Amino acid sequence: MEAKAIAKYIRMSSMKIGIVLDLIRGKNVNEAFAILQYTPKDAAEVINKVLKSAVANAENNLNLDINNLYVAEAYVGQGPTLKRFRPHAQGRAFRIKKRTSHITLVVRERA
Repeated sequence: MEAKAIAKYIRMSSMKIGIVLDLIRGKNVNEAFAILQYTPKDAAEVINKVLKSAVANAENNLNLDINNLYVAEAYVGQGPTLKRFRPHAQGRAFRIKKRTSHITLVVRERA
C-alpha cells in the first residue's frame, strides 16, 4: 500500500527543489520531518507541506501505521515557465524565466 501527494505549480525551479528531495528520499517519515525542519532552504518548507499531506492520506484513506512509513519515491518535474521581460541598457529588453515545478511524494509502509 502506498499513499501519494502532489503539489503543482510551485514557484521555484525544479533544480532547487531536487536538492532537498535528495536529502529525504528513502528515509523514515519522522526522520524526514526532522531533516526538513533544519534544512535552511526555501524548498524545505514546501516539501514539508507535501510530506504532511502524503502522511495524512496514508493514515486517513488507507489506515496505514504512521510509525512504519517511509518516503519511497520523491521526485520533481518541471512545470510551465512564466516569461517576463526586464528593461536593459540602450532600449533593449532581457528575458527572465520564472520557473515552476510539480512535486510528487509517495510514502509506503515498511514490511
